[in-house]
Parts: sequence; structure tokens; C-alpha cells
Amino acid sequence: MNTKPKVLIYDIETMANLGYIWGKYEQNVIKYEKEWYMLCFAYKWLDEKQTHVIALPDFKTWKKDKTDDKELITTLWKLFNEADIIIAHNGNSFDQKKSHARMLVHGLTPPAPYVQIDTKLVAKRYFNFNSNKLDDLANILGLGRKLDTGGFELWLGCASGDAKAWKKMKTYNRMDVILLEKVYLKLRGWIKPVRTAIKDAKCSNTDCGSTHLQRRGVEKRTNGVEVTRVQCQGCGKWGYLPIDKVKK
Repeated sequence: MNTKPKVLIYDIETMANLGYIWGKYEQNVIKYEKEWYMLCFAYKWLDEKQTHVIALPDFKTWKKDKTDDKELITTLWKLFNEADIIIAHNGNSFDQKKSHARMLVHGLTPPAPYVQIDTKLVAKRYFNFNSNKLDDLANILGLGRKLDTGGFELWLGCASGDAKAWKKMKTYNRMDVILLEKVYLKLRGWIKPVRTAIKDAKCSNTDCGSTHLQRRGVEKRTNGVEVTRVQCQGCGKWGYLPIDKVKK
């Protein structure tokens, strides 16, 4: 039986609100003509080779209403419901809440409980980079760069139904998820506290579970108990094992 958790990596793209204002800078919206909706999302399961993109034009409802995201959101809900761990960059503030908002609008119940990892918050908590944006983190870590969208015209093109704009949007969305997985894997070993008990001689990082542990010396605790420090060779996480459980 495979007990390894299912880890979903995803990124969403939304359309801007359409409303009326009196001026250009720091304006209050007089009235909304159309509130934001989801355009598409990209996702992959951790370690899966293929990255998927699901967009509004993929559904028959798009021909009647180019803003109807119900089928799109329902598809995302099913993925959330299947996942044990969900990873997004700035997910706590944006992707998760935006997704949940549209789920609620369309009458969907909460998906099955899952653990969310926000790679932006991980970067802010454990490091001091000049910028915690996905593009900047990936760049400084030597993992690549985000695709240049060319600006808001791309979003307007998608909203109007332009095929070329949609093709570029899907590519942009897909590349974000590919880059996100690379950044996550680079950060993964730092995410949880250093001193974590490792059960059954397996890495306690919930999405790793590697049995390839390397001994890194003996540590004597204040209560006199000695433990062996070990480091997972899969993700780099540190932990400890009772001495009698360490393989010779």
C-alpha cells in the first residue's frame, strides 16, 4: 500500500475587475461592471513529468459566456479534494483564497483537509533575500526565470477570446508551475524544525519519506539520552534517531 502523500503544485491566473472610476491614481471604485474571475490554472503532481494547464476555452460553456468559470473551478476543487499537500507561491494570500472564493460562489463545499505550503512565506521565514518573488528566487538560485507576458494586453486578449493570447497565457501559466516545483525542491529541506524525530528510519518530511539517511554524529541531550543525528539524502532535512535504530 502506497502511503506517500499526494502533493499538488499549482498556480492560478485571474482576470482583473472591471469597474468605473473618476480618475487614474488611488481611486475608489464607483461601481463594478464585472468582478474578477479565474482564467486558468496550471498544476502538476510532485515528481510527475507532465505539467497540465486547464483554461476557460477548454469548456463548452466558454462559447456562451467567456467569464463563466464554474467548470474550471469545479475541476480545481477536485484536485484540491484529492491532494494531501498543496504548494503555491504566495498561496496563503492569493491562490488559495482566490480559489476558495470562487468555490464558494459556485456553491461548492470545502475540499478534503490538506496542508498548504506557501513557498513565499518559507523564503521570508528562513532567509533574507532581496526579493521573495518567484522570479527573483528562481533567478538567484539558478533555476530559471518566469516567461515575460508582455503586460496587461495579454489578459485583455484572453478576455476577448484571442487564440494567440490564450496560447501564450497557457505557456506562461505552465512555466510558473515548472519553476515553482524547482524552487520548492530547493527549499524543502529547510521547511520544518531541525530537531524532528524520524520514525521507522524514514525522513519525516511528509512528501519525502526517503530511507536514505546519513549519520552525522551523536548528540547528547540534557536528560542524558544520546541520539544519532541524521540527514536525509533525499531532501536535506535534519532529524534524529535513537541510536539502536540506526542501520550499521
